[in-house]
Amino acid sequence: MRRCYLVCYDIRDPKRLRRVHKCMKAYGEGWQLSVFYCTLKAIDRVRLENDIRAIMNMKEDQVLIVDLGSNEEAARESSTFLGAGVPERESGMVVI
Repeated sequence: MRRCYLVCYDIRDPKRLRRVHKCMKAYGEGWQLSVFYCTLKAIDRVRLENDIRAIMNMKEDQVLIVDLGSNEEAARESSTFLGAGVPERESGMVVI
């Protein structure tokens, strides 16, 4: 079963920050510069954590992973955005 997560990070070193951002793009959609929304299977959650641990400095950096539950629609609807909001989700379709 998939669960929804909000992943927020504060990475102090620019090189590590770029690596974490690139890693996060493989797991979810960016909602803000260091905030990602992810819908993951349990094994993918473990992989995400391991991938981030391998990049970050545990003494300097912080990563927050918030479990939003298994209902993706409810997780998205429970979020409130002020200002520009979240970019539109990509549909996965390419029109040529």
